[in-house]
This record gives sequence, C-alpha cells and structure tokens, in this order.
Amino acid sequence: MPRPALAVELSQASVTFGRGANSVPALAATTLRIPDGEFVALVGPSGCGKSTILRLVSGLVQPSAGVVIVGGREVAAKALRIGMAFQNPTMLPWLTIEKNVMLPLKIVQPFRAAYRQKKRSEFRDKAHALLAQVGLKGFASRYPWQLSGGMLQRANLCRALIHEPRMLLLDEPFGALDQFTREELWSILQDLWLSYRPTVLLVTHDLREAAFLASRICVMSARPGRIIDDAPVAFQRPRNIAMTFEPDFVALNQRLRELIVDARGAAQAEVSA
Repeated sequence: MPRPALAVELSQASVTFGRGANSVPALAATTLRIPDGEFVALVGPSGCGKSTILRLVSGLVQPSAGVVIVGGREVAAKALRIGMAFQNPTMLPWLTIEKNVMLPLKIVQPFRAAYRQKKRSEFRDKAHALLAQVGLKGFASRYPWQLSGGMLQRANLCRALIHEPRMLLLDEPFGALDQFTREELWSILQDLWLSYRPTVLLVTHDLREAAFLASRICVMSARPGRIIDDAPVAFQRPRNIAMTFEPDFVALNQRLRELIVDARGAAQAEVSA
C-alpha cells in the first residue's frame, strides 16, 4: 500500500529572532514530517516553539536555517489552502455570523471569483450546513456579541473549514473556555476532522485535549524548542470523554507530563550550570 503524500516537511528548520547579542533562539534545528490527512498535536512547556512551528507552516515566519515544505513546495509558494483558528475567534463585530463564516470564500480562490454570484445561494447554504453541523443552526443571522465564547469558537471552526482547506492550523483554540465547553468542542472538532479529513496541526497545553484529538503527539523541549518525543495515539475513533478516565488514557497523559517535566528540569539545570 503506497504511503500518503507528505503535507508538511520540516528539514532541520530553525528560527532565531533578532541578531547578534540581542538574538533569541526560538526553535532549534527541527525535522518533522506530517502525512496528508494526519492529526498531529504539539505539546510542551510555554515558550518552547510550538507556535513558531505553526507559523513556519503557515508562512507567517521564515526559517533562519533549514527548509519548510508544505504541500510539496516551499512554504513561500503558498501551494496549499490553509484554515486557521486561534484562542481568540476574532470575529468582525459588525458582520453577522453567516457573513463572518463566509469571509474566506470572499478572499480565497477559486471561491473568490464566484463570490458575487453564489454568496446568496450555494455559498450561503454551505455556511448554514457547517453551522448546523457544529450545533449553531438558527444562529446565522446573529452578531458575534450575541453569542457565548463557546458558540463563537464553533463559528470560528466553521470559518476555518468553509473554503475546504487541505490543512487546519489550530493554536490553543479552546484555551479560553471552561472545561465542559472545551470537552464538547473536542467532540465537535473530532467529528469535523472525520468528515473532511484535513491535515491538522494543533498546538495545546492541555494533554487530555492532545490525547483525545490527535492521531500523533509530538513533545517539545524547553526553548530553544526541539522535538524530544514523537509517538502515535492508538485509541480507536470516535473517541468519547468517558474514555479519558480509563487507565490507558491516564497513563498516556502521565507519560507526556513526565516528558515535559523532565525537559523543563534539564533546561533549568543548563541555565544554572
């Protein structure tokens, strides 16, 4: 059986901000390969370079050394349609939820060319179908200030998926929500991934979240970050919240925690030496 194509390939990619005495190494030389359609979570201590990897893949940051290949081309070529969701949903308050969700269709080709003709028909139906899938049926005409944080993040996921991206980049998308809402959104995101199968790169500090959602977890060391562990998550899908309290799941979380604690301790010992 042929291997799936690589969606992302970092080859000894590193990032340093600033120059000379004021330079700050954010990411050590890192190699990471993500096959098309895989769900990968990055975990590690704060400031370890997780979000830097996300920005490398999106093209928002260029590597100081090494190469970043996305969709078979160097990231600057923008060969891949990408959807993004962050901790702050950043909805435009003067637009309805429907219009906020449809924004990528107004910007991204090939949808942009047909936006004027289809915004009140096919594209509107597409937005409403996604909103219904995440439990927001009937909220398309509301404004962002009329929705709760959890509802806004659901709409944010719809906006990230509306233009059929081949890759979804998620940076702590549920970090500002209460635990019950987060767990509800884990299940929604899992359902969306199973339906559309984009390649997903998730940055999170929540080890339960990583183990629930990802098919593979990469653990990073303290800054300058590097990947110190890269292992698959074997739990069958669809996953449910009840399984997160089972011994195998708890053991995985404890293993991840120990790796991060050891990495932080090693980094502090280096500073003290």
